[in-house]
Amino acid sequence: MSHENNHQQAQMLRGTAWLTASNFISRLLGAIYIIPWYIWMGSYAATANGLFTMGYNIYAWFLLVSTAGIPVAVAKQVAKYNTMREEEHSFALIRSFLSFMTGLGLVFALVLYVFAPWLADLSGVGKDLIPIMQSLAWAVLIFPSMSVIRGFFQGMNNLKPYAMSQIAEQVIRVIWMLMATFFIMKMGSGDYLSAVTQSTFAAFVGMVASFAVLIYFLAQEGLLKRVFETRDKINSKRLLVDTIKEAIPFILTGSAIQLFQILDQMTFINVMSWFTDYSQKQLLVMFSYFSANPNKITMILIAVATSIGGVGIPLLTENYVKGDLKAAGKLVQDNLTMLLAFLLPATFGAVAVAKPLYTVFYGQPDSLALGLFIVAMLQTVILGLYTVLSPMIQALFQNRKAIRYFFYGVVVKLVLQIPFILVFRSYGPLLSTTIALMVPIVLMYREIQTITQFNRTIIFKRTLLGSILTVVMLLGVLIAGLILGWIFPPNGRVSSMIYIIVIGGLGVAIYGALGLWLRYFDRFIGGQAARLRQKFRIK
Repeated sequence: MSHENNHQQAQMLRGTAWLTASNFISRLLGAIYIIPWYIWMGSYAATANGLFTMGYNIYAWFLLVSTAGIPVAVAKQVAKYNTMREEEHSFALIRSFLSFMTGLGLVFALVLYVFAPWLADLSGVGKDLIPIMQSLAWAVLIFPSMSVIRGFFQGMNNLKPYAMSQIAEQVIRVIWMLMATFFIMKMGSGDYLSAVTQSTFAAFVGMVASFAVLIYFLAQEGLLKRVFETRDKINSKRLLVDTIKEAIPFILTGSAIQLFQILDQMTFINVMSWFTDYSQKQLLVMFSYFSANPNKITMILIAVATSIGGVGIPLLTENYVKGDLKAAGKLVQDNLTMLLAFLLPATFGAVAVAKPLYTVFYGQPDSLALGLFIVAMLQTVILGLYTVLSPMIQALFQNRKAIRYFFYGVVVKLVLQIPFILVFRSYGPLLSTTIALMVPIVLMYREIQTITQFNRTIIFKRTLLGSILTVVMLLGVLIAGLILGWIFPPNGRVSSMIYIIVIGGLGVAIYGALGLWLRYFDRFIGGQAARLRQKFRIK
């Protein structure tokens, strides 16, 4: 049994490494491009970023609905059939899904294209948003079928192709975006709207690259023929229906954060213009401050958090199907504590260097921009917990409860949204989201505990130790930050970047050394921790 558990832990670590690396690299690229992009946009920067984000919010929701949580559901089904030694079912499933999802992509792309004017109106911005949304319809066309192949690789516990396709998608997208923006803003007409439209169209170009990488890996591993050629007597329609049933809860619960951002988008400018006399442009800049600007950085943290917490999902289902609740409970324990071991220091570390961090990306912040940025960073812990607990409860086949808890959260968000905007202005949407997500988090955590009987005391003790290490790291970082800021004030982009590298490096060193010395990391990375202690000569 322990051999089986060790194999699972090794598999989980390998998968985590690939997915974490690719998520981190692609999110990092998706954040770093903003630095030259923001500079080239000149005085239109905050407005352009607001429009870009509004287009992307709707687009990301379309992606979520059009893929319908299918990659995770496909991964879950493929893992199930492979455990039951029924590989043919996996191939039949992928085949029927590819044709189904291609059709779905076409439908959703058309809907986004046709309804773009109406969605732009609802956002309180008007016609500027229309070409941006329509340029994103192309990416919606091909994303669903691509996500099926990603889900297939994930279910086979082979995450390298998934990871490589993600990196290819981002690299090509960012190259297209920056080249187009540079040519339009610096050498061409200087029309910031067409620069934003080209920047969003880049999503489609990136996806074509990603698709090519996935097809290459299918061919290389000899799976391409099997996916497209096997003709068997398996009732793939029933498999399709089963998997869609599996997927619907994943869509609903997985779209919570996206849905809340769209709610912010649809309400903030409209509600604020009822009772304040800010102009539409000023409100779009405020929307940028609390939604568009922090998003780039919080999404890096959440992406890494999700890959840490999400890799164990097929294994969790596997243990649950086998009836091994002890192993399932241990997986939940390890996943949650690994998540917090990363999220706590990363979030509070980012808050400690919030001003230089903001400056690197967007230039010197005013007090409103900085305040909203800090609140949005702190919210990352809540977003990360929700993002990991929601697929976890569904891996234990508690789909109905997952949906119910999600709806409770949505109701809380809807009830609080307008009063909070009235009272807290631009802080309102962030605060209502935090409170609304706390509801499903608490309910899901309790339900998972009831099923797997994982040890709450272990989670509490590990989290407490992680929190203490985070506080010690913060003290070290703040003291060093004061001294360094006095000698070398981080005022511009370059000086802020150097400041973050020095202070951030120190934070990682303090947290890492303490974690190794106190044997905190041994729970997550096993023998690797001992090797690292040896390498860095930590007793």
